[in-house]
Amino acid sequence: MAKDGEKGEWKEFIWNPRTREFLGRTASSWGLIILFYIVFYIFLAGLFALTMYVMLQTLDDHKPTWQDRLSTPGMVIRPKADETFEIVYNIHDTESWDMYAQALDKFLGPYNNSAQAQKNDECVPDKHFLQEDSGDVKNNPKRSCQFNRTFLEECSGINDRYYGYHEGKPCIIIKLNRVIGMLPGKDGQAPFVTCGAKRYRVGKDEWREDSEKIGELMYFPPNGTFNLMYYPYYGKKAQVNYSQPLVAVKFLNVTTNQDVNIECKINANNIPLGNERDKFAGRVSFKLRINTNTN
Repeated sequence: MAKDGEKGEWKEFIWNPRTREFLGRTASSWGLIILFYIVFYIFLAGLFALTMYVMLQTLDDHKPTWQDRLSTPGMVIRPKADETFEIVYNIHDTESWDMYAQALDKFLGPYNNSAQAQKNDECVPDKHFLQEDSGDVKNNPKRSCQFNRTFLEECSGINDRYYGYHEGKPCIIIKLNRVIGMLPGKDGQAPFVTCGAKRYRVGKDEWREDSEKIGELMYFPPNGTFNLMYYPYYGKKAQVNYSQPLVAVKFLNVTTNQDVNIECKINANNIPLGNERDKFAGRVSFKLRINTNTN
């Protein structure tokens, strides 16, 4: 009897024919509570849509409203075979260095003089190329300055399609990461790149550097400068044809058959140099090894 009573109570809870209640509520009670939640969620959706609309009105399609301004931009090199930043090859093994030449060809393709002449302007060198907006009138799209492949001279790949790798005088291309609004160099002093021996640890309290192994270097453009006319950078949407300036470093007589640890860094009178805790701030390190054995 107890089981039959419990079953009857459950049936009556689900549907009570006397009070015409379903799950403890009448039809009017269910209607009111459903109506309340419909109105409540419509209000929440409307509030969310209004908030998003107001927020989107503060955004600029061509420039980030807020950004963490980097005091020191990062640097990268090309060619870069992998994440280890090592360039290792054998002069007598064409396959070991041809991939580096092909990577540089692909990277420098957009810098061909003909391509630059079609999309970019010949700018006045040695001064920032400022293109400010006129009040609410946006000066978009903004123009960009030509960086022609021929500026890299012996490292352009035009006269030497192997970039010196086949004769043990390889070229390395360096560029600064893009930072919107950055104006490197002040008082007309353009930033420039220098490369030298990287100091590295060989013991608990012993350090070493490969100064005697690096040999003579050549920089292209002359003095390894990033000309001021390529700055500031206004962003990918505002400056769609922007070509980052490059610096090429040619190693003329680096010691062969040995690891040579190299560090290149940016030098500018208004860019602080990074520290050991941030190894990519204003500098890049890599290992170069040129083997000459025929075995």
